[in-house]
Amino acid sequence: MQEKDDYLEIDLLELCGALWHRAWAIILSILIAGGAAFSCAAFLITPMYRSSVLMYVNNSSFSVGSTSFSISSSELTAAQSLVNTYLVILKTRMTLDEVIREAELDYTYEELSDMISAGAINSTEVFEIAVTSDDPEEAERIANTIAEVLPDKISDIVDGSSVRIVDYAIVPSQWDSPNVMQFTAVGMVLGFAISCAVIIILKLCDRIIRTEDYLMQNYELPVLACIPELSPEKKTGGYGYYSHGYYTRQKSQSGKEGANP
Repeated sequence: MQEKDDYLEIDLLELCGALWHRAWAIILSILIAGGAAFSCAAFLITPMYRSSVLMYVNNSSFSVGSTSFSISSSELTAAQSLVNTYLVILKTRMTLDEVIREAELDYTYEELSDMISAGAINSTEVFEIAVTSDDPEEAERIANTIAEVLPDKISDIVDGSSVRIVDYAIVPSQWDSPNVMQFTAVGMVLGFAISCAVIIILKLCDRIIRTEDYLMQNYELPVLACIPELSPEKKTGGYGYYSHGYYTRQKSQSGKEGANP
């Protein structure tokens, strides 16, 4: 990393070296963040269960008011439009209020509407109605109640329409969200990214002169002399190579004086 008057040069190899020397901190951050995300997903977030029912739109002639329509199996776009019409009827207050009465629910229309999602499967004439709840049995009961109520509501509005149940909903055995593995993976990635960012920022903000090359490159000053790094010597209790030699000579001289008074 080189700092000039108006710009900053970053040595990528130096940054990679800093990350490598702090690899233990990165690994520790990954483990901590992953463990925290796993614990949050497994123990703190309320699990939600999803139960769905499949219904089929019958391709036959029908009319809405005074307008008649004819849908064949080859007219996929028209069939998709018909599915969208049925999904609008599904989310009406009239339909959901009857579902609330039939299933004996304590939800309001808005709350039940937020629990329901629906859509065509792969742009076909089969559409799925899914209900999400923190109670798996409740999710199954609501989905099957919708399957029983919706055909009658559609037939009252759209003349000549026909909707059939392809597959009833069942009680889910596993929760749909949160995804524990996905939460854990995201936590580990965030731990890795944050730890690397912190190490890089600390490296860029470091202004300590550690080598003579740093002094010459950043300040363009000649180096007249440098002091070698002196490490502690544990055996003699002294510090540095010179002090170790000093104490060694003193000890040898005192020994000689004691031997020869």
